[in-house]
This record gives sequence, structure tokens and C-alpha cells, in this order.
Amino acid sequence: MVCCIRQSATGEPPVGRGPTRKQVPSVKEVKQVKEDRERLTDHFVQTLPPLLEKYGVDSDKLTNLLTIPQHFDLERYTSSRQEGNLDQLLKKIQKIVDRSTDNDVLDSCAKTLEILCSEGTAIYTRCDVARSTLIDTLVNKYKEAMDEWRSLIEGEEEPNEEETFQVITSLKKVSIFSACHNLGQWGIWGSIFQDVNDAKEKTHKTLPEEAIKYCISACYYGILWDLKNIEDRLEAGGTADGEINSLNDRLHQFIDLIKEILQHTDVQSFREEAYITLCDLLVTFSSQLAQGTHAALEQLVFDADKSVCSMLNGFIQTYVFIDEDEEELDEHSKIEELHKRRNFLASFCKLIVYNMMPIQVAGDVFKHYVKYYNDYGDIIKATLGKAREINKVNCARTMVSSLTVIFKELQTDGQKVNRAAEEFTSVKELAKRFALSFGLDAVKNREAITALHREGILFAVFQSPDAPEDPSNPPPNLAFLEILSEFTNKLLKQDKRVVLSFLNKRISAGMPSSRGEDWQPLLQYRNSLVHGESDQPIVTSKRAYGRKKKDAADDEEGDENANSDEEYNAGY
Repeated sequence: MVCCIRQSATGEPPVGRGPTRKQVPSVKEVKQVKEDRERLTDHFVQTLPPLLEKYGVDSDKLTNLLTIPQHFDLERYTSSRQEGNLDQLLKKIQKIVDRSTDNDVLDSCAKTLEILCSEGTAIYTRCDVARSTLIDTLVNKYKEAMDEWRSLIEGEEEPNEEETFQVITSLKKVSIFSACHNLGQWGIWGSIFQDVNDAKEKTHKTLPEEAIKYCISACYYGILWDLKNIEDRLEAGGTADGEINSLNDRLHQFIDLIKEILQHTDVQSFREEAYITLCDLLVTFSSQLAQGTHAALEQLVFDADKSVCSMLNGFIQTYVFIDEDEEELDEHSKIEELHKRRNFLASFCKLIVYNMMPIQVAGDVFKHYVKYYNDYGDIIKATLGKAREINKVNCARTMVSSLTVIFKELQTDGQKVNRAAEEFTSVKELAKRFALSFGLDAVKNREAITALHREGILFAVFQSPDAPEDPSNPPPNLAFLEILSEFTNKLLKQDKRVVLSFLNKRISAGMPSSRGEDWQPLLQYRNSLVHGESDQPIVTSKRAYGRKKKDAADDEEGDENANSDEEYNAGY
């Protein structure tokens, strides 16, 4: 029923039955939708309050029924003289909020009340009074529950289940309504912030875990409402210097607290809420906040520095890229946990996609592309695509960084990498996926691919200054060239020569030739670069590598490309 109401009120077709392209509705269709909306409003204005009363104990039905007023033509309340039914609806909502503890029901109540309180409608004043009365009740219950809790704690008594339940429930309702309604005038932000701070300090006043999660959420929404009020004032042509300074202090206090929770708390639920909040704050208070008419908001801009990037990356490595314990959870719980982890990863990748964190931070995400393809492959693939749009060269270097990190993990206890091992094969598979992501336009990706090869060669031929000088032994990372070979077919013919000359410069001419197995990656990579080149001889079995004569133009191009890393390395 609710689905049909939404389709009638919005003109949206059923899922899977609409046109493939979004079309502008015709005048006739717009008129039909308007008439349907008026008819359904006239009907449910009268029938909805009794339905809410009838299904008052069924949370699922209540959640759906409460969304119906969001599709009403609100002017019908006055034009059809239905103010009495509006009062009935507002009373039912207040009664449901008072009795219910279900998150979905409370969320529907908050959103519906927000729609009913739309400014500029004839029913605004009546609904706003009802909203203020409802929020007064919520805030008073929160204060009463907290006063009782604190008095028990200070008296060294243990709160019972009922008192704990009242604290959690009151904070839950405050948090949910904060998302849709401005609770700033009730002045409870400081009290809620102190509760979060007590939890971080692990004092004897610490609230239950679930309550602290709602405290963090309520503080976050309080800051957003303060920001909205300032933006509204600036758009109206006013000034808000005092409010901006006040919000700046409050914002940085909250950010510092969230960062401490994310770094130091042992409670996973706190860390999860802090992580999501920090990601959202980075989006809201990014540099675009101060653009246009909002230049006065520049001091509120919050950028992700290296420590914040590391903090967020550490979280997803700990809580997202993990192997499930197949025996502990049932199927439904597994799906819920996967959905939660996908949201964590999406929040992180969103910061990269919108250029709020540097692309190279994504390296530790890209390295999991193959291993966790079934769970997160779509998210990582989309992030790869967006990162390439932002900067192809930096994205390519980040791919190499991901591959080198995994390669180093294979070098356990200084041992040589076993190229026949399954782990090494999986790294090659990852490289192959990366190569495929570049598509077929070799010219467009030319600079990125050559940069990728240069980075890979530098890693492969690197020798530690402390390593014993034994020219008969290959560099410890030489096997990486076999992985790098997966990208060779993306090089243009002329770029293969440039990369080959770059390789020859890095492999010393004084190193002895060898036909040993350890040198095979160099043979394979080098042969892949000269394959099909009539002017480049194939490497013979007597010589593993060699310095070739090349023209001055190749030398110059190789040197020029070797020094194009400034943008990537600057500041990171």
C-alpha cells in the first residue's frame, strides 16, 4: 500500500518497469500525478489516525504507515478543512514517540514531522507548536534520566536495568530527532559532549555503550545544525562572526575527542561510531565549504592530514578487510555485518573519490581488490575508476605501491620470494586486474603506464646500502619484474624502448651475467619489452641483461620521465 502511495504521489514507475532513460514528464502526466496526490491525501487524512491506533504495537506496520504523510499535499489540510484530523495525526505521532523504542519507527516519526513542519505552508504554525511540545518532552525525559543516573553514580550506587534503559532510550530519541530537527535552543549539546568525554576518559560516570553511540551522533547533528544556521544567515546577507568562532571551538573540541576515541578506545562500537562521524565531518567541512558566498566559513575547514588518513586507513584494515568466522554467525547476521563493513569502506573511498584525501592513501585498499573481490569488488573498482579520472599518473603509482606492499609481505624473514607459490600468483592476478582497468586506449594512458613501469623498476632493482656486495646475486626485489610484466602490453611501441633504456640504466653493466633461476624475472621482463621489435635483439641465454646503444633522444626522454614524480611525492 505504501509503495503504491509513493508511486502515485511522485509518478515513479515500479522498480524494473520504467524507461531506461529518465524522461521529463509531460504536462498530462504532471497533472495526473497532482490529482492522484490530492485524492490520496483526502483519503488518508481521515483514515491514517485510526490505522496508527490499530497497528500501534506492530513496529513494521507503524514504520510504513508513518511514511504516508511524507507524500501528502499539505495544503489539502486547510483547503478541505481537515485541521481536526491534522491534530489527531500530531497527537498520534507524539503518543508513538513516547511509547516506542524501535529505531525505524522513531526515525519515521522524526522525518514525517519534519515534512509536516515545512516552512511556508498554512499548517506550519500548528505543526511547529506540536513539534516544540514533543521535543520539550524528549529533552525533559533525557534530563530526568541523566540526573537520576548521575545521582546514583555519585552516591556509589549501581543503576538498575530500568534506570539504564531510561538513559539509553532518552538518548536514542534525542539523537534520532536531532537528525531532522534543530535541538540547539534546548542547550543540551554541552551535557551530551561531556558524556562522550567521560567515556573516553573511562571514568566511573561512563554511560552504557549504546548510550555513548547516541551521544556521538547527537553531538554531530548539533554541529551540523549550527552550521546550517550560520549559512542561512550569510545567505540572507547578514554576518555571523561570533557564531562562527563559537562553532569553530565546538567543532575542533569534538574532532579532537573523536580522534582520541578512534585511536585509543578498546570498545569497538565506540570506534565504529567515531569512524563514521569523522568521515562525515571531513565531507561536510571540506574546502568547498568556504567557496562562493561562504568565504567567511574558511576557518571552519577541516582537511585530512597524514595522521587522520593513517587513522582512517588503520580502521578499515582492522574492521573491514577481515575474514569472517563462518561458524559464529547465522546467515542473516553475516549479511548485516557485511553491509556494515561495506558502508565503512564506502565512507573511506568517498573521501578519495571527492579528492578529500590524496589518491595514494587508497593503496592499502587497492591491494585487497582480488582477495575481497566478492565482498567489495564493486566499491574498489569504482574507486579505481574515479581515482584515474582525478590523476592517471598518481593512480598508476598507487597501483604499484599496492603491489609492492603485498610483495614485501611475501618476503618473510628475508627469504626469497617463491614465484611458484599461490600467494605470488595472486599478486600477478591483482596486477592483471589493474592492467585491465586501464582499458584499450594506450595513448590516453601513455604517461600513467610509463610512470608505473618506472616506479616498478626502481623498486625491483633497489639494493639496501647495508646489503653485502655480491654482484653474482640479483637484487632482493628482482622477482617483482615478473609482476610488472603484466603491464607491458599497455605500453606503446616507442615507450617500450624508453622503459628498456630506463631499466638498463638501473641494472649496472658491471654485474655479471647469470642463467640462474633468480635472474629469470629480469629475462622475462626484458624480453616482454623487446618482443616484436626488429631493432631490438632478443636476450640470449648467455646474457641476462645488457646495456644497449641508444640514440640521444631516448636517453633524454628516459631522463625526463624519470623526474616526473614531483606531484606524487609532494607532501606525502
